[in-house]
Amino acid sequence: MEQPLGQDSIPVAGSLDKSKVLNVRPLRQLVPVFPSASNVSSFSTPQGAAPFVCAGPSGPFPPGVAPFYPFFFSPNEQSQQTPGGTTNTNASFGLNSPISTAVPISSFRTPTEGTSAQNTGSSRKNSRRRAQLQDGYSDGQNDNSQYYGIGANDGQDSSKAGRKNKSKKKTRNGQDINFMSDVDIDAMLNDMVSTYNLSVLDSNRQAHGSIEAVSCVLMVFDLLRRKISQVEESKESTPGNIRRPDLKAGAFLMTKGVRTNSNKRVGTVPGVEIGDIFFFRMELCLVGLHAPSMAGIDYMGLKVSQDEEPVAVSIVSSGGYEDDTNDADVLIYSGQGGVNRKDKESTDQKLERGNLALEKSLHRGNEVRVVRGVRDFSNPTGKIYVYDGLYKIQESWVEKGKSGCNVFKYKLVRLPGQREAFLTWKLVQQWKDGNASRIGVIIPDLASGAESLPVSLVNDVDDEKGPAYFTYYAGLKYLKPVCSTEPSAGCNCIGGCLPGNLNCPCMQKNGGYLPYSSNGVLASQQSMIYECGASCQCPPNCRNRVSQGGLKFRLEVFRTKGKGWGLRSWDPIRAGAYICQYAGEVIDCSKEKDSVGDNEDSYVFDAKRCCPNLEVLSGDSDGPPRLPFPLVISAKNVGNVARFMNHSCSPNVYWKPILRENKGEHDVHIAFHAIRHVPPMMELTYDYGIVPPESANGRKINCLCESLKCRGYFC
Repeated sequence: MEQPLGQDSIPVAGSLDKSKVLNVRPLRQLVPVFPSASNVSSFSTPQGAAPFVCAGPSGPFPPGVAPFYPFFFSPNEQSQQTPGGTTNTNASFGLNSPISTAVPISSFRTPTEGTSAQNTGSSRKNSRRRAQLQDGYSDGQNDNSQYYGIGANDGQDSSKAGRKNKSKKKTRNGQDINFMSDVDIDAMLNDMVSTYNLSVLDSNRQAHGSIEAVSCVLMVFDLLRRKISQVEESKESTPGNIRRPDLKAGAFLMTKGVRTNSNKRVGTVPGVEIGDIFFFRMELCLVGLHAPSMAGIDYMGLKVSQDEEPVAVSIVSSGGYEDDTNDADVLIYSGQGGVNRKDKESTDQKLERGNLALEKSLHRGNEVRVVRGVRDFSNPTGKIYVYDGLYKIQESWVEKGKSGCNVFKYKLVRLPGQREAFLTWKLVQQWKDGNASRIGVIIPDLASGAESLPVSLVNDVDDEKGPAYFTYYAGLKYLKPVCSTEPSAGCNCIGGCLPGNLNCPCMQKNGGYLPYSSNGVLASQQSMIYECGASCQCPPNCRNRVSQGGLKFRLEVFRTKGKGWGLRSWDPIRAGAYICQYAGEVIDCSKEKDSVGDNEDSYVFDAKRCCPNLEVLSGDSDGPPRLPFPLVISAKNVGNVARFMNHSCSPNVYWKPILRENKGEHDVHIAFHAIRHVPPMMELTYDYGIVPPESANGRKINCLCESLKCRGYFC
């Protein structure tokens, strides 16, 4: 219900900066202004009174009526005489005054309920509303409080109207939350990119990619996206504001030229392999696999004699249309346009744009890249995009869709001889659902219940019945406690650590941010991660205890062809996700040589080793992370799935040291995270590293990774 409009609700002439916009509201909410009689509301007209008074913008104004912006002016402006003695009507309208700074249309908003500029007489409510507007209740990156409905009668000093507070303190679950609002995202991203080695992305690689260039672009994109997400999480959320750190990171990299395969092409894309997965459409754009960030059909123009005709180069089938995706080798794809939307009436699809390009490709017989969207079970609303290789269009037709309108249909058939991609997804899903049996299973659960998920032991290669005997143990055994030189108390976050908590010592050690996102993906790039430990009062499901929650993916130990046993996952793993920790027994460095011996299968992890070319991920360009003490772990007799991860000079997994405060003692663990997105059934590998020269014993082990960047050995 509208509040009565009186003299107090209108700014006093000359008291407001004209560069500000007051109480912008839809036209349908405007109400006529009636004369205010004594003790009578403007909305109740006494009998015999004039029903309506209309006043021009230049006046004169009856009692109770005053001009509003941009028509108010000083009284001495109402009638100015020109040198010739005539009245200057332009002056009456304030047209001789300087024109105020133009404001973009997108900056005007209708104040939401509880934030309008009406004078309710409650100073506490107005004060709270001003704080909300000042501290960034906004869904725009460059929004300023001067574009909201802040009036002169709000009691705010006009000289401070556009000034933002650096932070705003609130209380949530008994914790003081400090919402930040002054972080310059672009400056932060510029600083991050300046520290990365992007020499691989020269002008040639930007146009024509390679495996190294594609990996570099995707890694940088995800590092930026995770950092943006970490920072934005420390800001207060705005109702109706959907945060899209993926779009921000992608747009930033596009403007900086950090991309590859920018030239469109028919057929394969250099550096992108069949079976590669992507969690964001922007990733497809950055690597040149599919340029449109929303449209499902990508096409380019090819010259035919003197004319140019469109041909399709790639399509994305993600469930937005009525596609038939049940067959792994055949895709019935629906054309674009004419979809049944809530805000639009369904129409027949037209033979234009992408539809025309598909029709032309049918007649030309060119190859079309196909990206299939599958359900992300870890995110109910998310999709995972699987590059399924090259297809050809065999036929097309028109049929009635569910909306009753004509829809173009295209039958695409997968070219033979390509590695399996989408078929692998379907097969793994059948294993999970129990509709098919996994061939070659020796032991259904190698962990014997020690993990939250079963770990199967599989051999479909030879007659080997299993690895040498060991005791499965999911943790780390310290033979003796390691006292901390700087003991500190744990946190008091009873309900769990929250972003922006001012008093959480664990968060302060991590640079003031939670090191993990809400879905457990590592966002911090510090060389050491500080997790909550036994001294902390937060619950086991605290967001800062990710590595303590057990396995998150269904893993299997499998027999490789020539490298012994290996490790892989049935589930897709996104970049930065926690996989497992290296379990075993912590051994003395003085006994390390005796423990290792000359046996290549000694299952020893040495944290002193450095991993070349992984400095961006480790956060330390001067070598391995600096641990509080030398850490060597033996998993020969006691260990978990990590002992089966093989070495690779081009790994898809890397390790981070995790330090937990445990009642004055150091509790260091080694956690493994994904470097990039890993599709199901791809082997998980990490770089065993190189022993520092001062610790080298001259022993080198031949490397069998066969990657393009293979060093030939590890030691």
